[in-house]
Amino acid sequence: YGIAVAVFMAISALIGIATVLFIKGKSENYFVAGRSLPLWVVAATLASQSIDSNAILGNVDLSYKFHFYDGAVLPIGLGLSLILNGVFLASKINKDGALTLPDVYAKRYGKVVEVLVSICTIISFIFLLAGNLVGMGTIIHYLYGGISLTGAIWVSAVVVLAYTITGGLFSVAYTDVFQATVGWLGCITLAFYMIHNTEQNAPPQSTGFVGYSYPDDETCELYDGVDCDNQDIVNAIDGTLRTCCYNATKYGAAGVDNGAYLYADAPVFQAQMTKPDGLTPFPNAIVFNWATIFVLAFGNLAALDFQARCMASKTPKVAVTGCLIAGCLTFMVGIPFSYLGAITRTYYGPDTARASFETDTCSTILELPTCALWNPDSLAFLKLLTHEAPPVLGAWCLVGIVAASMSTCDGAILAMGTVFSHNIMRNVGGCVTTKSLLVIARLASVPFALIAAAIASLHKSTGYLLIVAFDVVLASVVVPLFGCFYTKKPSPLAAFLSILAGATTRVILQFALPRDGFLIAPFNYPEFMNVGPAASSLYPSFFDEPIDSRWDPSQEKCDEVQFEDWSGVDSLVSPLVGLIVFVSVQFLERNGPLIKFKEGGLFEGYLKDGQGGDLGKNQGDEESDSEIQGGEGETSLNATARTGEEEVTE
Repeated sequence: YGIAVAVFMAISALIGIATVLFIKGKSENYFVAGRSLPLWVVAATLASQSIDSNAILGNVDLSYKFHFYDGAVLPIGLGLSLILNGVFLASKINKDGALTLPDVYAKRYGKVVEVLVSICTIISFIFLLAGNLVGMGTIIHYLYGGISLTGAIWVSAVVVLAYTITGGLFSVAYTDVFQATVGWLGCITLAFYMIHNTEQNAPPQSTGFVGYSYPDDETCELYDGVDCDNQDIVNAIDGTLRTCCYNATKYGAAGVDNGAYLYADAPVFQAQMTKPDGLTPFPNAIVFNWATIFVLAFGNLAALDFQARCMASKTPKVAVTGCLIAGCLTFMVGIPFSYLGAITRTYYGPDTARASFETDTCSTILELPTCALWNPDSLAFLKLLTHEAPPVLGAWCLVGIVAASMSTCDGAILAMGTVFSHNIMRNVGGCVTTKSLLVIARLASVPFALIAAAIASLHKSTGYLLIVAFDVVLASVVVPLFGCFYTKKPSPLAAFLSILAGATTRVILQFALPRDGFLIAPFNYPEFMNVGPAASSLYPSFFDEPIDSRWDPSQEKCDEVQFEDWSGVDSLVSPLVGLIVFVSVQFLERNGPLIKFKEGGLFEGYLKDGQGGDLGKNQGDEESDSEIQGGEGETSLNATARTGEEEVTE
């Protein structure tokens, strides 16, 4: 397994480094691959950015620890974002002739908004990169036991950084194609093989152990249960009597499992996304899951890597079609992996001999006076690949996950270096010229990669870091992005105040809303009570023991506290505040600006290399935009250009 992953990483790095020959010292080649990418490359590289270790490894990890939709919301949200981008933005972005996404804002809103957008998107991508470095590092750490997880994260960062800063978007795009071809096939093949060939796609109802009573006649008949010695055992969930017990004669005195599943598990419970108690007797993070879909679907519209590929597409039609194909590919690859969570629980879940539990914890709804909380194995899915799947498919899937991580890591590193050099350094001090732009972009990529690796080393999580990444831009810059193309005359003041209002609201709610760290909103159901400290030394109430030896929760209460975490609400409210501010200012300025900014100043839109059109109105839909070539540097409304910069040769 380790050899396969190492060889793949080496080949990917060599392909990326070789593409330095395509750059030829030109900014446009480095940033947007000469605006020459054909449909098959655009679709592959867009999907590669979407199908990352979050959509695969983080997806399975969450669906294993919790349930199907806790993981599936990641590829669902990512796929939706690509489809929305194709429908609403891709064509317009491609026609705009920009080198980076902040250039689009600069044309309408000026330099202050451009810099704010650049800062927000760089922060976002630091978290995105961190999540994918965790994914790569986890696999390297697992396969090479001598390397710590922290060390593996830093190795991953160095490998991806090395080939990304040499070839720019050419290296990213063509390594993405290679990684996609090898990786997706491995992941899809493994997923469908396990789904169709695993005897149990989800843990069945527990067989139990001596003294274990069954909740219904179906389970009793399934396991040839026998009459309980005590006929007064009450089912705490529905109030019926449990009169059928474990058959020790058939299954032995040692027991079969841990009695973790009163009722059978399933690959999917559809009610999980429609009913708060859809996972009874377990809590359901329904609010956070819906918020996750919304955050990823709309927050990703301000993703630097997505839009860079739209800019690099040969034509607007290629950009649109590539987004739609990539969105469908994200669904096809990512969602099947959510089914593997239940299969992983079958082998490494709470009813297996490998399971561990947190001692001295009680749960009333589970009827357990002690030892109620299951501790999921953080490496369970990787163990499934290396111990339960066929070796060839297991190794192929591991390569696929590494490929997914590398393809997103390189895109994130490139995007941050590009935006920092082109949109921040050129506006702060004017120390960057067209000639030095490539050098600054490459150098700037290094500290951002190191910061992301440091965050990954401290917060070793995949799926959650992805959500944080796009929560940042959803709260701040997505509303003004739509304003660029869907208002007749985008207002710099509206964009500026919208970004500040959304970001400020998000920060305030981060500290104002109750959070207990479990991401579960409070509902008035017994499932939404967290485990408490051990309540009794007596037997659980469903054991076939005399009544005075069984736990009575009414006499010895389990001291449980209700889950209360409003995470997700802040993610929905913040962009709404930004939208209200943006629309309000746009309306108030319908007859003229509220504040008259200095002509040619920081709040006046200006053109950058490759962009064109009349700054006084929205150019997003005009075909002529794609035909206008860059002039000298930048142009503001009064046609002034930044001095000391040379034209980008094409």
